[in-house]
Amino acid sequence: MIRLGLRLTVGGGREAAARLAVIAAATALGVGLLLSTLAATNAVTTQNDRNAWLNSGGVFAGSGDASAEAGAAAGSVGSTASPQAATGTTGARVDPLWWQIGADSYKGTILGRVDVAATGPNSPVPPGIPRLPGPGEYYASPALAELLRTVPAAQLADRYPGRLIGTIGDKALPGPDSLIIMVGHRPDELAAGHQARKLTAISGLSPADCSSGCVVGTDHSGMNLILSVVAAALIFPVLILIGTATRLAATRREQRFAAMRLVGATPRQISVVSAVESTVATVAGVLVGFALYLLVRPELASVNFTGTLFFRADLALSPADVLVVALGVPVAAAVSARIALRRVQISPLGVSRRVTPRPPRAYRVIPLVGGLLELGYFIGRRPATIDGQTYAFLTGILLVLAGIVVAGPWLTMAGGRLMARGTSRPDRLVAGRRLADDPKGGFRAVSGLVLALCVTSGAVGVITSMVAERGIPGGSAAIRNTLIADYIDFDNQGRQINTVTPPPDAVLTELRAIPGVQGVLVNHEDPSYVRGPGYGGGLVTCAQLATLPSAFGTCPAGAQTAAVNSAFDIIGLQGPDAPPWPTVWPAATDSVAQLQQDTRVQEIDVATDGSTAAIERARTLLVRAYPGESPPVTIGEDRARRAQELAGFQRLADVVIGVSFPIAGCSLAVSVAGGLADRKRPFSLLRLTGVRLAVLRRIVLLESAVPLFVVAAVAIGTGFLAAALFLKAQLDYTLRAPGGDYYLMVVLGLAAGLGVIAATLPLLRRITGPEVARND
Repeated sequence: MIRLGLRLTVGGGREAAARLAVIAAATALGVGLLLSTLAATNAVTTQNDRNAWLNSGGVFAGSGDASAEAGAAAGSVGSTASPQAATGTTGARVDPLWWQIGADSYKGTILGRVDVAATGPNSPVPPGIPRLPGPGEYYASPALAELLRTVPAAQLADRYPGRLIGTIGDKALPGPDSLIIMVGHRPDELAAGHQARKLTAISGLSPADCSSGCVVGTDHSGMNLILSVVAAALIFPVLILIGTATRLAATRREQRFAAMRLVGATPRQISVVSAVESTVATVAGVLVGFALYLLVRPELASVNFTGTLFFRADLALSPADVLVVALGVPVAAAVSARIALRRVQISPLGVSRRVTPRPPRAYRVIPLVGGLLELGYFIGRRPATIDGQTYAFLTGILLVLAGIVVAGPWLTMAGGRLMARGTSRPDRLVAGRRLADDPKGGFRAVSGLVLALCVTSGAVGVITSMVAERGIPGGSAAIRNTLIADYIDFDNQGRQINTVTPPPDAVLTELRAIPGVQGVLVNHEDPSYVRGPGYGGGLVTCAQLATLPSAFGTCPAGAQTAAVNSAFDIIGLQGPDAPPWPTVWPAATDSVAQLQQDTRVQEIDVATDGSTAAIERARTLLVRAYPGESPPVTIGEDRARRAQELAGFQRLADVVIGVSFPIAGCSLAVSVAGGLADRKRPFSLLRLTGVRLAVLRRIVLLESAVPLFVVAAVAIGTGFLAAALFLKAQLDYTLRAPGGDYYLMVVLGLAAGLGVIAATLPLLRRITGPEVARND
């Protein structure tokens, strides 16, 4: 029977060859996308592991943001603020290493900076470099070394004392575009910094294995969430495509196998022939799919999925991935073929007589309603742990997606009956009756596209609402271009632990002399201020305050100094319950001379015209004046960093949309073409009886368009409802209406679906000629 199966598959004429080619092509496309998805998920994990060494040093009290930003510069897929102890001591005598991690910035791009100072020859060496840099030396990642070479030194290179002695190797870089610099210091020099830590080992623990989170990278809960979303959003449509392809021409094969049963073939022999046919096509598709993956792999490395590019070597498949795909897809195809032929197995006469299957019942909507009820249950009952939240919401979302698939045939049947009811037009009557008799087949054709719309609507709803709730305040260009050097810091108990000495007059003179700098404000500590609700804690001179944009406030008339807020970088970030930002600050009793001589500095603000040269030269000057402190950033850059999490979610949504829609389109094309091949004899007979070809085309179009629009409407509404429930339960946000881009995307997606259906209609003329009816 195996030889017979091979003959039917390979030597069965043009129809068999075409079916073999279509199944192999669709399987190859699905396998290629499946392998690419698996490789991308592996690369995300490997990229996250490369952040391990950045978590050296344990507790980063008061510098969590800078450390997290350094991780963002390195290309970490996310960041947390919990400490992580270092591991990996060798057991030999170790000289402690002074270590400080922070973040720099150039043109809004974050640069990771690690300052080190060895106390002896046996100090631990981070990966990617042959030895520790000494005082006056530094290593840079290749991307940053190129930037240092091409950018004027006054704008970037002058911030780093000494000379470049080499580049950091790939082993220590999450991606080829990571911007990291490691600067060497004397031990006494770096030990004076309040952010420096003394360590005896470089961390080798992957952030994904951190039980309580790491400073840089994504912990295991975050990785589970990312990989689960990717798996649910991308692999599901791919499996639908493969399943659709392997069921191609199932009806025609049912009829042929039923005839074989009638002439004496046993169910076991039919199963063998069916398995051989499906296996040959899918094995060919799997082989081509692996070749397709190898072709697209270089392009996949250029996709910015996590905020930084992948190393090509990271886009690798594990042996388990290869085995699962190479063996799983053919096995799944054989199982799918057996399920498709179950009616032949039961009774060949059932197929020959075209027994109408039982119609789907209304209970099919129960999983969909159950998923929505589960999401709604957690409103006000959100689990306390990240793992608990992941399990709670992911289970509900997967149940909703599965509910769409289960309820789809019932919705299709309802739409078909509604269309057939009370119409006298033959195309609507035939299409409606067809959908009512075979709603599973009708829904199967559009299931991929419907799922893509549901996932897209939910993702857009969540992203739109989060952007609206946490979005970057617009503000004026003058505010966004103001450079803020924030030197005040607090410990975990909220006690102030850091300020700096006033800048020398020479530094202020140099700052004001930079072309594009419009004003400089030095914010001094107010020793007499008692912290509490509201604003205060800073002292400034009115002459300097007048050089900043008016949004920072003004002095009372005649005042020389004023009592202001301790930091101005929170402009635009006050919540709705915060007190209003003062427009006129109260006058202070301190004289200008007292401020300049006696009080320490909390913040230096530089108003610029927004030009790159002005911002970067001012930043470089302040970094050189206060080398142990965090580099200044503009308010616009700071808001962009705060929105980085949203950018990550947006990238994830873009990837989901960009991949799921093409996959769904392929599924639709394969399914419609397969449906036409299955019914070419009935259509041929209809043409012989005088039915015009245009009527047949409208029938085919209605059979796909009705379930597409009916179930898509339900899927879109379900996606938004699931997003609203998730936002309310997890973040206490209200769902916001998406922008015009979303509606345009939906219209284009539905139009593309109709276009795919229309592209298959020319097949009708070819496959419904009189010769088809005679031959059959």
